[in-house]
Amino acid sequence: MAVQRFEDLIAWQKARLLAKSIYFLTGTGRLGGDLRLTGQMRSSAVSVMANIAEGFERQSIRDFHRVLGIAKASCAELRAELYVAADAGLVGTDEFTQALRQAEEVGRIIGGLRRSLASRIESRKP
Repeated sequence: MAVQRFEDLIAWQKARLLAKSIYFLTGTGRLGGDLRLTGQMRSSAVSVMANIAEGFERQSIRDFHRVLGIAKASCAELRAELYVAADAGLVGTDEFTQALRQAEEVGRIIGGLRRSLASRIESRKP
């Protein structure tokens, strides 16, 4: 079945779950008290799913590929912020590991989608 909407993309679905997890994580415990870091983490997580949606809706494979690169970079930014939270003792080891694994999975899925789009772009060259 062909993807008709960005909501059909596994990358977007997983990014949505990641954003939900980050909102939960940043709203609890010691991390919830660091408004600057939690705001940045939330922004990064939302950026991942928003960029996937935006890129899909641009109706251009090249634009979608480019914007997925931005989404992947936001995923890396979130991972870096998770390290800051862990190093500062604001999240526990289990919370950190779970969120990091989730962000890594989303990054891998986005990377796979980018590779697929790149091969489609390459096959269209004269």
